[in-house]
Amino acid sequence: MAFISSGYNPDKPMEDRITDIGPRYYEEFYPPVIKKNKGKWLYHEILEPGIVVHVAESGDELYTIRCGGCRLMSVSHIREIMEIADKYSEGYVRWTTRNNVEFMTDSKDKCMALKADVLARKQPGGCYKFPIGGTGASITNIVHTQGWIHCHTPATDASGTVKVTMDTLFDQWENMKLPAKLRVSMACCLNMCGAVHCSDIAILGYHRKPPLVDHQYLDKMCEIPLAIAACPTAAIKPAKIEFEGKKLNSVSVNEERCMFCGNCYTMCPSMPLADTEGDGIVLMAGGKISNRIDAPKFSKVVVAFIPNEMPRWPTMTATIKKMVDAYSADANKYERLGQWAERIGWEKFFEKCDLEFTHHLIDDFRDPAYYTWRQTTNFKFT
Repeated sequence: MAFISSGYNPDKPMEDRITDIGPRYYEEFYPPVIKKNKGKWLYHEILEPGIVVHVAESGDELYTIRCGGCRLMSVSHIREIMEIADKYSEGYVRWTTRNNVEFMTDSKDKCMALKADVLARKQPGGCYKFPIGGTGASITNIVHTQGWIHCHTPATDASGTVKVTMDTLFDQWENMKLPAKLRVSMACCLNMCGAVHCSDIAILGYHRKPPLVDHQYLDKMCEIPLAIAACPTAAIKPAKIEFEGKKLNSVSVNEERCMFCGNCYTMCPSMPLADTEGDGIVLMAGGKISNRIDAPKFSKVVVAFIPNEMPRWPTMTATIKKMVDAYSADANKYERLGQWAERIGWEKFFEKCDLEFTHHLIDDFRDPAYYTWRQTTNFKFT
């Protein structure tokens, strides 16, 4: 009755709305041409790398320019994006899930003027502020995690590794000459808030040493039960430690059970995990989310460890480039990196990519989980 007496109409939830709590209706953010033709698009095509046109039943056209963007943007950079959107796109702009910035216009003339404008905007060092590309059979922007800027458990940086990787693969961003699209993702540690488990190529920060335990301050700074409960492998247990002649409440770590996730440090600052020599990068390959041709795939570890080599990570970028070049030269059209590796055999994959194979890379799981279930649309009828 309260809803009725307040005038709320469940059939028209936005009618006479009197509060700003909650998100605004998403259709308010559609450009007029999209709102007018929603669900009535005939086709779309890529005119050139980074520029797509959608054509509606009404004959209306929507031109989209995709520009590379960084995940962590300055206020001044965002203001410049807003300025471009106001000038050419009636104030409308969108970000993709991979940190690309897309400007939309309703005419080809505006689109070409927008293209010339954004390509003319350069950083002081000479590189593009808004590079155009990332469509079709190309590498698009790298989705990544927090890195050393924002996170407390990373084994490597995110913004730095992504920047140097995209610098190395920039030719594959500007053109569409790869066999199929190539998705690179980056996560700073095994907690993996980046989608590296199903990417063509994945960069993963990796800790190799268990947390240090600062017994002197642990009981003063931490709730010991929380630190113990945070461990997913039950590697931490309470302990009494003698320090400077005093008995202190602390914890001990079973190093054989520790998986170096850093959850304990989240709960307890006296259990730091970061280590200069122990931290570095693992490279994975062969994953995908798409159901096209065959089922989605998990990424596999192909390089067990690369040390952090700031600021340009030369070993990591050289290794990734070898993989991309081998895939580009040898894969069939429309074949994703993992599909190519499975067709030629993973032994050949390591050979063609000039990667060392070690016993550490062998998957010791007997079968995929739920091996007999029909998990995808790619049914195998028997």
